[in-house]
Amino acid sequence: MSIRRTKPSWEILSGDSADVYFARAERILEREGMDPIVTMEVFAREPAVLCGIDEAKNLLAHVLVDADPAETVVEGLDDGDHIEPKEVVLRISARYRRFGLYETAMLGMMAQSTGWATAARQCVDSAAPQPVISFGARHVHPDVTDVLDYAAIVGGCVGASTPAGARLAGLNPTGTMPHSLVLIFGDTVRAAEAFDRDLESDVPRLVLVDTFKDEAEEALRVAHALGDKLYGVRLDTPSERGRVTPDLVREVRARLDQDGFQHVQIVVSGGLTPERIRFFKESGAPVDSFAVGSYISGASPIDFTGDIKEIDGRPIAKRGRIPGRTESPRLRRVNLGEYREVPVG
Repeated sequence: MSIRRTKPSWEILSGDSADVYFARAERILEREGMDPIVTMEVFAREPAVLCGIDEAKNLLAHVLVDADPAETVVEGLDDGDHIEPKEVVLRISARYRRFGLYETAMLGMMAQSTGWATAARQCVDSAAPQPVISFGARHVHPDVTDVLDYAAIVGGCVGASTPAGARLAGLNPTGTMPHSLVLIFGDTVRAAEAFDRDLESDVPRLVLVDTFKDEAEEALRVAHALGDKLYGVRLDTPSERGRVTPDLVREVRARLDQDGFQHVQIVVSGGLTPERIRFFKESGAPVDSFAVGSYISGASPIDFTGDIKEIDGRPIAKRGRIPGRTESPRLRRVNLGEYREVPVG
């Protein structure tokens, strides 16, 4: 999977979102007339699912657009690659003042997204072969929900709840209905019938059944009302009522099957973690898919480090690092032009 973005924001390109010492270093080097060709390598210290590197490539494509191609080489891995501790994921060889200001941005793009993608992969591995959907948008600032959902899909989720995030991954958004809709209609069936009446036919009829009545009762009422058009029901019982349990899922499944609704899928959500997903799986609960929110959105960033390893062809490194380029057979040369040509939309 490969992300395609429009021009990075003014805050990124101006350096306003960078650690101030990079701007100060650029000013000093400019006044001293220094701008060597450097080779920088970027790595993480733990195994992970890499994400955000395509966004970093997009940034480099814009800031290196006028760089001398004879002096400029970018090599990297791709979003979705599984990486090992200290494996080089990105190598940049260029005039330092062309890209040094953007180290903060590049590391941040990869750190946050890799954390999300790795958490998503943990959930996906626990749920396999049942699919996982990203429902974490409500836990992060709206300006980054697209990046969150894209990272979750890179990590293996089959869908995401926001149009922006799904669009970055080339998918349609996935979702059911909010509890607010059911509350406003005052009845789950009435809300489901309006959902079916007013939305496009290609939107799956997936209905919440935990708002007013017993979940099994509501599932049957909705199934009888929508019939073959009902794709599935979502169980999101709150912790105040004991959350969704394997026994509840089994009861809903049995009652639907007894009334001839074997086609109706059961989606479980609400505080899911890899451990809780495994609990459902080990209990034999007939869950068709899992919707995960805060475990993915609340994942800690995966720290990335950028090291200068050569200056004008001369091996160099800070103490504790080995001077010179690291043997990195998986790196692939990046055609930066690809990241300037295809806008999102």
